[in-house]
Amino acid sequence: MAEGFSQVQTQNQQQVQTLSPQQIMVVKLLELPTVELEERVHAEILDNPALEIGDNDKEESSDNNESSQLDEDNEDISHSDEDISLGDYLTEDDIPDYKLQESNRSKDEKMEDIPFSDIVSFYEILKEQLAMQDISDSEREIAEYIIGSLDDDGILRKDFTTISDELAIYRGINTDEQELEEILHIIQDFDPAGIGARSLQECLLLQIKRKSNSREKELQLDIIENCFDDFKRKNRDKIIQRLEISEDEYDQALSELVKLNPRPGSSLGEAIGKNYQQIVPDFIVETLDDGVINLSLNNHNIQSLRLSRNFTEMLDEYTKNKSNQSKEAKDAFLFLKQKIDSAQGFINAVKQRQNTLLITMQTIINLQKPFFLEGDESLLKPMILKDVAEKTKLDISTISRVSNSKYVQTNYGIYPLKYFFSDGYVTQDGEELSVREIKMILKECLDSEDNKKPYTDDELAEMLKQKGYPIARRTVAKYRQQLNIPVARLRRS
Repeated sequence: MAEGFSQVQTQNQQQVQTLSPQQIMVVKLLELPTVELEERVHAEILDNPALEIGDNDKEESSDNNESSQLDEDNEDISHSDEDISLGDYLTEDDIPDYKLQESNRSKDEKMEDIPFSDIVSFYEILKEQLAMQDISDSEREIAEYIIGSLDDDGILRKDFTTISDELAIYRGINTDEQELEEILHIIQDFDPAGIGARSLQECLLLQIKRKSNSREKELQLDIIENCFDDFKRKNRDKIIQRLEISEDEYDQALSELVKLNPRPGSSLGEAIGKNYQQIVPDFIVETLDDGVINLSLNNHNIQSLRLSRNFTEMLDEYTKNKSNQSKEAKDAFLFLKQKIDSAQGFINAVKQRQNTLLITMQTIINLQKPFFLEGDESLLKPMILKDVAEKTKLDISTISRVSNSKYVQTNYGIYPLKYFFSDGYVTQDGEELSVREIKMILKECLDSEDNKKPYTDDELAEMLKQKGYPIARRTVAKYRQQLNIPVARLRRS
């Protein structure tokens, strides 16, 4: 075991050593949505005098090159020469400009702001609470990474070894399980109670521990801490016997336990999800009447960049007169070169980001083409990060960064990229069904039930089987929980 850990650590150290500041910049820019990229570009221009806004008149002549038209002939995309995955960050070759021209919209044409109702992510709420913590910058960065690793339910399903490896690779931060445990405990003190738990049991315990001290609290802790397996299996008699309590005491404890929230992250989103936000899409996908699908990046507020002509001319002069230069002249030469190298590195990183975004979104469109043609949610196929990674030949972590916090505007509305990803369910006959489609049918069955006699999970499983979705009762129960629909006895009115 120790030997395996040593191998992982050695591998991580080697990977960290190969990542230059330029490569790290590419990774960080890839994570930014359009609005944050605009702010980052503006800040870089202010910070580096060797970087300046490009000549828009020249750019306009090639504006039409960025829009990507999808048809049947380009279903299988291959960009092996220019893929931006972790391994490819080791080369810093420039990406051809024709891949990355600005949108073919007129520079005076304002992008239409479309109101988009979305569940507000709990990640931002947690980061606001993190900002109030008195911790070091390194601890804060680790905490932000842990928060970003929580799933939609607010549960941390990654183990500490994985998080430690990712921090070393992507952030250049070396940490250990003890430090991660301490920082996670800080996050677990945030609201809502249960956030940051690593299991259902820990999630319930975190919520119980927030209650005022009482005999009832101690009993609830005993049940979840010491009899959790029996509690899940509803072995009422075994729990009563083991804890030596009365039936009334157990029933009273149970009535409180069922009020706990096993999905604290999603419940927070639902509580504030009725607010409308302005979403700035990162991609524009237009489906024409003839079935042609056009893809473009929403770069209307991101100005083209170039090296300052004054700086490059001065550098040329110093280079020509290298002999017999004074110390001041040599210092000036080094300053100019450093600024120009930094500016060129930033320009290249922005171009790499845009190229990776286009490749990824284009592949998503190809894989989910029926939806983009019709706008029917039921046409979405099962698709996971690995599917897109294999098509684009990019690293899964790269696809994850592109799909996180990015939005696409379509003819049918604005969607987060995560909307297009869902697991598949494979039947005994080998047929792959979309989990999203099964959930829609399940919800239709539940909406039509008699409130006086709600369907049990067994009955729902039979109904789905008759509709052509042969899934097990336990799978029905899982999907029902994910739809935030309680068990039959709690739906009875």
